[in-house]
Amino acid sequence: MALMAGIAAAGPIVIKFSHVVAENTPKGLAANKFRDLVKERMGDKVVVEVYPSSQLFDDDKVLEAMMLGDVQMAAPSLSKFDRYTKSLQLFDLPFLFQDMGAVDRFQQSKEGQELLNSMRKKGFIGLGYIHNGLKQLSSSKPMRVPADAAGMKFRIMASNVLAAQFNAMKAIPLKKPFSEVFILLQTRAIDGQENTWSNIYSQKYFEVQPYITESNHGVLDYMVVTSTEFWNDLPDDIRTELKQILDEAIAYGNAIALEKDTEDKQKIIDSKRTQIITLTPEERTQWVEVMKPVWKQFEEEIGKDLIDAAYKANQAH
Repeated sequence: MALMAGIAAAGPIVIKFSHVVAENTPKGLAANKFRDLVKERMGDKVVVEVYPSSQLFDDDKVLEAMMLGDVQMAAPSLSKFDRYTKSLQLFDLPFLFQDMGAVDRFQQSKEGQELLNSMRKKGFIGLGYIHNGLKQLSSSKPMRVPADAAGMKFRIMASNVLAAQFNAMKAIPLKKPFSEVFILLQTRAIDGQENTWSNIYSQKYFEVQPYITESNHGVLDYMVVTSTEFWNDLPDDIRTELKQILDEAIAYGNAIALEKDTEDKQKIIDSKRTQIITLTPEERTQWVEVMKPVWKQFEEEIGKDLIDAAYKANQAH
């Protein structure tokens, strides 16, 4: 009992939750929901502080910061983990998932849940997946077929799979931080980027990009992570309660992600700032055929069984 009193006297457990997107995005709203529910249910035992929009760290630095104990939770995009595990590159494969329903089915499957533990040896535990949505291609000139992208510069996240995807289109991929994308587009230092409707809207990319090709070519999701050391050091009851609250906050964010995807796309259409290009089935097939070889290229690193399991989620209706 004396020990517990000592812990209580030391003040609440503080969880700094750092992320790179705006507060009005699915991830931002899920993080805030987590903070609010913890306050409501755990009183002064645990305090969650949320730092949006790269206020503390960008996604490239946040995992190092977590190792040092400077942050306790983050939710980088799945592309950001390839330094720690190659298997999560799966989510960057182009045209792997037909829709977000398939993404969700795979993430909740045995294989999808096992991936949350794929970095334990490196000191990280995955606590859940937050959806953003399927990615579209925005650009400074219209793109209907892959040949239209040849020679154009696209910002990508630091991912070898995404680099290979744009190389397959004979485009030039440039790895740049999320926080710099708007300026790069505005100054025409790059010609385009790939992102979800909610990011294209909340980051105002549609204001500086005259065309968006509705390609739905890949998924942009995040993994909520914490350090193994921090998580395992928590008292059992607190860890259990935090995980339950986080699951609830993630479910809340994921429901919003689906709504926002449709709403933000409509807001972009209504703005009349950009033209949305809808692909015909024949045009779409060309994109798939150009990008599909990327699967083979990374099959060994990711694992063929894992790719097959993910692909099967498309048929599991």
